[in-house]
Amino acid sequence: MSRADKLLSCLQRVKRTGPGRWIASCPTREDRHPSLAIRELDDGRVLLHDFGGNDVASILAAVGLDLCDLFPAAPGAAASPTRRPFNASDVLALVAIESSVAVVVCADVLRSRAVSEIDFGRLLTAAQRLGNAAEVCHVYR
Repeated sequence: MSRADKLLSCLQRVKRTGPGRWIASCPTREDRHPSLAIRELDDGRVLLHDFGGNDVASILAAVGLDLCDLFPAAPGAAASPTRRPFNASDVLALVAIESSVAVVVCADVLRSRAVSEIDFGRLLTAAQRLGNAAEVCHVYR
């Protein structure tokens, strides 16, 4: 079982987005729309990014894994840095979901419908995730 397979078996709503790439629900919270991007590199390293803002250590702790479970044992071998851990389609898939949430809530406001606390909370989550997506795009340009 690969390192990625070990992690993926602990997650819910796993969906393959490309070769060595997946998206899943974050195990640290109730995640109705998958926000955890996973990528397995050719050298066996597994990268994670939660567009909901949780750190990798918290995510791994929630599924009973450690940081060492994401990296192959290679004594003395330093891995070359990866410039782009996530491709544009991973980020755009999340942006599409979160922008849809914003459109639905905005449509209710335009129709003079009251926005529930739950819907407003989900809109705030969408805004946070969109901001995180923008950060990822900026950092890895």
